[in-house]
Amino acid sequence: MKAIMVMFDSLNRHMLPAYGCEWVQAPNFRRLAERTMTFDNSYVGSMPCMPARRELHTGRYNFLHRSWGPIEPYDDSMPELLKQKGVHSHLVSDHYHYWEEGGCNYHTRFATWENVRGQEGDPWKCRLDETLGIPEGSLNDVYRKGPWMRQDWVNRTYMRREKDHSQARTFGLGLEFLETNRAADNWFLQLETFDPHEPYFTYAKYLKLYADAYKGPHCDWPTYGRVKEAPEFVQHIRFVNAALISMCDHYLGTVLDKMDELDLWKDTLLIVNTDHGFLLGEHGWWAKCVQPFYNEVAHTPLFIWDPRCGRAGERRRSLVQTIDLAPTVLEYFNVERPKDMQGVPLRDTVARDRPVREAGLFGLHGAHVNLTDGRYVYMRAPIAPENGPLFEYTLMPTHMRRTFETKELQDIGLAEPFAFTKGCRTMKIGGRTWVNPHTFGTLLFDLEKDPAQEHPFRDEALEARLCGQMAELMRANDAPAEQFERLGLEEPCRTP
Repeated sequence: MKAIMVMFDSLNRHMLPAYGCEWVQAPNFRRLAERTMTFDNSYVGSMPCMPARRELHTGRYNFLHRSWGPIEPYDDSMPELLKQKGVHSHLVSDHYHYWEEGGCNYHTRFATWENVRGQEGDPWKCRLDETLGIPEGSLNDVYRKGPWMRQDWVNRTYMRREKDHSQARTFGLGLEFLETNRAADNWFLQLETFDPHEPYFTYAKYLKLYADAYKGPHCDWPTYGRVKEAPEFVQHIRFVNAALISMCDHYLGTVLDKMDELDLWKDTLLIVNTDHGFLLGEHGWWAKCVQPFYNEVAHTPLFIWDPRCGRAGERRRSLVQTIDLAPTVLEYFNVERPKDMQGVPLRDTVARDRPVREAGLFGLHGAHVNLTDGRYVYMRAPIAPENGPLFEYTLMPTHMRRTFETKELQDIGLAEPFAFTKGCRTMKIGGRTWVNPHTFGTLLFDLEKDPAQEHPFRDEALEARLCGQMAELMRANDAPAEQFERLGLEEPCRTP
């Protein structure tokens, strides 16, 4: 048995043909939908990048206990479990957060791994001269000031040809793995690119696919915040995002071609997924993490081919989440699922749309706690303006790109073990958030009547039911007591 996971970052569901988008040129994603099952109700769990990848390894929600960080000593890691059971797990990725503090031990769970440098502000190459070819007046520099922005321009100077681009090199290594191990058995390949995460750096042949009439200052890297720009700028950003998706589509096609060539469809599980989406001006916002998690971010594309049932070109309505992918891979290789994994293998969901849950949680540490049952999305805000109490529980106190600061560690406590920490007491550290969700309040949307989530409404009876489901799922996750206090989830349910 063999398995391939092709993972993109920030891939928007609403920009793909299989989900109703007719203007983005992505023929290989259309072809993918014809060869796999397309999931209509796939949702994130924990946000953003590394919390999502922790779920991909552990099959359980991350965001109620901790924010961004590495694999914990007590975590069960899917690729490591495969390795221990004689299934070779291999990672090829240009997702540079794997190679820095805050994500530095995910790749070592695999039996073997290869990294490709150069995405975004990855501290890769050094050029101390000032002639980097930065377009005059680039808004990238306005939005992303400092050495991180300059590093991105340095990296681009080493990728002037498409074959040198990080994504191209990543897929090239993935194809090399498939060709080299075509006759072998019992392997899992995770082929993962940082694209189409911003900045939307791609090449003229993809940009020319779109009739972009924008004439303003160069920008392919939107800020994180409210949309303040003119409509033609918003359209420009959508076009450059689409161009990068078209590039992703091209390289996805190389994997599908290789599966055809090597006749891998007969015995190879294929999963094509992402960690989350991205707002391209919808709801008046750019990006993610600084606003409520609307469906443009939380509702994700997912495609699965399982050779055991051999069904393709169909759709599945069951509610599934990122936490289900680790159990799905383990079950495929007949590796026992650890008791702490809360996700469910999707074998029967692929075969006959068997439901695996009534509702699911999703969110960012310290932001709204969100719940969906497939029809409704309920975004529960904290009841106190100061968004507390809030703590981080970890043995690996690391943020994105750096460890916790010493001032954050002055008042560390030790928490009693959680159900999933295998008897370990964790550090209990005062928490912080990107934004205070109290300012948005609690929001409730009916996706059947309001699929664009433009009209939040109130319904006390419905909110009480959803609060009950939320509390039940939080208890199943052994959420810290202060998360219930923070959200006001005592009975009867209080609405902020």
